[in-house]
Amino acid sequence: MAAGIRSRAVVRSVQKVSSTRVFARVAPHLVPALDRAVHRLTRGKVLLSAQLLPGIVLTVRGARSGLERRTPLACMPEGAQGTEGAQGTEGPKGTGGRTGSWILVGSNFGRTDHPAWTANLLAHPDAVISWQGEDIPVTARLLEGEERDAVWKAVLAFWPPYATYQARIDREIRLFRIVRRGA
Repeated sequence: MAAGIRSRAVVRSVQKVSSTRVFARVAPHLVPALDRAVHRLTRGKVLLSAQLLPGIVLTVRGARSGLERRTPLACMPEGAQGTEGAQGTEGPKGTGGRTGSWILVGSNFGRTDHPAWTANLLAHPDAVISWQGEDIPVTARLLEGEERDAVWKAVLAFWPPYATYQARIDREIRLFRIVRRGA
């Protein structure tokens, strides 16, 4: 019980820090670099940022270059063992098992521009993700309209700082659903 309370307190503290403008300036440079290094050193088994939020490494061709780009990202798992356990007693990390799809949030930490990976997915929706040490071929789709609105509500319940990011910028944060190819 006490560990669960401490865990929730840690999650709330991280949510508060991640909503600050200082975090938005520093995190885009620091978090992905650390995630890439740890992911490489552990042969795809560990992402540091995934210790708090579920995470993937997205591999997609660049929109202009056509070269493979690898980007560590937080995600919101859906489907079998997906979001239904995401905010239980364990906090947002409490997801596991086989996931049917994932939501990717193009928040860019609340910075003014869309993150480059979102343009890459728009140009090349077929990609690969590394999820819990497994490479999975996926297809991405930009969410729009009522579907986006419904998913946005779920995203805000999953990680409330996204609301702060959206309030700080004029652009609409892009949401993508990625699904296993052939599923």
